[in-house]
Amino acid sequence: MHDMHRKQNFDLKSVEKADAPQGLPGDNWYRYVLECGDNTIEGHKPGTLRAVTQHAQEVADDLNERKDRKGSTYAPRAHQRKNR
Repeated sequence: MHDMHRKQNFDLKSVEKADAPQGLPGDNWYRYVLECGDNTIEGHKPGTLRAVTQHAQEVADDLNERKDRKGSTYAPRAHQRKNR
């Protein structure tokens, strides 16, 4: 039986050398792809293969963490207590 409520995570699917996005300088760009079920995120970043791979994995980890919390780490907290 297919579990409709199974949690899926974003996974890093690929990192490959790419041309610089239009209007941006440099020749050390990479394209990375993250996937979660039918959702795909594509990013571009300059750097070394190692640095871009680490960045892409951190993006995937952050997305998964936010999804698990059911909220954005960047959203304002209306009910946040202040320590005084």
